[in-house]
Amino acid sequence: MKTLQEILKIVEKPSRYTGGEFNDNVVEKDFNYCICFPDVYEVGMSNLGIKIVQEAIESVDGASVDRCFAPWHDFGKELKENDILLYSLGLKKPLKDFDMIGFSLQYEMSYTTILYMLDLAGIPLYAKDRGEEYPIIQGGGPCACNSEPIADFFDLFVIGDGEESMVELTKLAKQKLPKKEFLQKASKLQGVYVPSLVEVKRENGKIVGFSNTVQKALCKDLDSAVYPKKFLVANCEAVFDRAVIEVMRGCYRGCRFCQAGFIYRPVRPKTVDTLLAQAKSIVDSTGFEEISMNSLSTGDYCGLKELISKIKTEIPQSKLSLPSLRIDSFEGEMTENLRRGSLTFAPEAGTQRLRDVINKDVSDQEIENCFEMAFNAGYTSIKLYFMLGLPTETNEDLQGIADIVKKIRDIYARKKSKLASLRISVSVSTFIPKPFTPFQWEKQATKEEVEQKIAYLHSALRMKGVSFAWNDYELSQAEAVLARGDRKLSKLLETLYKKGSFMEGWSDFFIKQNWEDAYKECGINPTDYTGEFKEDELLAWDMVDMFIDKAFLLRERHNAYCQKASKGCNSNCQACGIQKTYKCKI
Repeated sequence: MKTLQEILKIVEKPSRYTGGEFNDNVVEKDFNYCICFPDVYEVGMSNLGIKIVQEAIESVDGASVDRCFAPWHDFGKELKENDILLYSLGLKKPLKDFDMIGFSLQYEMSYTTILYMLDLAGIPLYAKDRGEEYPIIQGGGPCACNSEPIADFFDLFVIGDGEESMVELTKLAKQKLPKKEFLQKASKLQGVYVPSLVEVKRENGKIVGFSNTVQKALCKDLDSAVYPKKFLVANCEAVFDRAVIEVMRGCYRGCRFCQAGFIYRPVRPKTVDTLLAQAKSIVDSTGFEEISMNSLSTGDYCGLKELISKIKTEIPQSKLSLPSLRIDSFEGEMTENLRRGSLTFAPEAGTQRLRDVINKDVSDQEIENCFEMAFNAGYTSIKLYFMLGLPTETNEDLQGIADIVKKIRDIYARKKSKLASLRISVSVSTFIPKPFTPFQWEKQATKEEVEQKIAYLHSALRMKGVSFAWNDYELSQAEAVLARGDRKLSKLLETLYKKGSFMEGWSDFFIKQNWEDAYKECGINPTDYTGEFKEDELLAWDMVDMFIDKAFLLRERHNAYCQKASKGCNSNCQACGIQKTYKCKI
């Protein structure tokens, strides 16, 4: 048997597993919580959500928060072979000895990794098999909006914002009640979903009702909400090694495919003064040289110019980064304050007609104006993202993608003498219908349809300086199955994990054959989840109230098929339902 110290000497990147990060001062207290992120250290250390959750829990007197990330294959294998339980980084405490464990659910393809981490921790996979000696297992994050595929593995979920809900849940958990009593009381808190206390009623295999429903947790004032005053500084380079300020939550736009744009409603911007103070605190406590302004559509933040100006004046040593911009929110005068590199834009669709269908309010003229400004500012590298298989898509829409690329090349050629210096990267992904969107009823394109579309684009994009990439269809299909799945899928996930599937967020570790075999063994037809849903049927996630009226989502779906774009809710209230709970600031 090897010791942990011996294992750390032979695995890749041992710094992932040693802890001791700068700014880490975790100590054991009356109530000990471990945040588990089902991906590698470098990805998890970049996540803002878990930092906010940690700050919320630690605001409760007597509560301590540690963290754990998914071990890479080599380290996980060594832990298993040498009977060493998965442990937290700060306290080096086995996960099974914590009072509560919280998994961050960022991506459906991380679900098998959750089972991997539970297994390495010596914790039974199913909630029904865990007695009082095991910690409460909680889930949260965007995928919690439809947690049914993994419901059997969890004791509870927190759906919605965590700033206030996690404080209330921690105060209750600190009482160390018997698990059954705790879950009963927790289920009364807004945003808390306890699967074992909700019966899904079925007739002839169809969902006909729920014994209970849950409303999402909603933090109405982000200026006064908890926010990290300092970040931990990773031991090795993180994916995003920088200070992050969340300028606003939610999005005004209402793109019909975008789950985040609906589940994070309403739009709640922070004041410039709040953001400046948060940026200063994080930079002062970490020494980070870069500040990222984070939101679903940072260019729509009303105080963006003022914020950039003040950061430039008051934190002059820092570079600024906007992770992603809408084409119509890009302004050339901002670029002198931003870090040089490649510009990333997501037109999503190649023609105005299809952009109207998906409610992507970007015109051809705005696309042209955007790249005029970008090239004037000195950019020579462009990344473009599109989707395939959108509702009503035709070959003319695919040709539109190539036409956009040609237009960009023409603009650059007019501005510069050497077209050879321009680099354009085009990436396409298969459309995945997601819960709580106007497209939640849509079917996903079949493999044959997607292959034909890829072949068409591959031919149309053969231009010098243009690269073209796409993702595997089977991976997109698996994501769609899990996104719109129900409790029948717990057996599928268990089967997948036993076949060796985990860390599937990394495409190299997505094993197609495992999925094909698991579907057959579990008697699951993926098209039951990727086909079109009827508008009048109850869906697996309908027990969750996200404050978005189903009638509004249906109206938006019908508008899509009429090629009718809807205005953003910053210019005119679209009566989505959130206004009944929150007075939106327009």
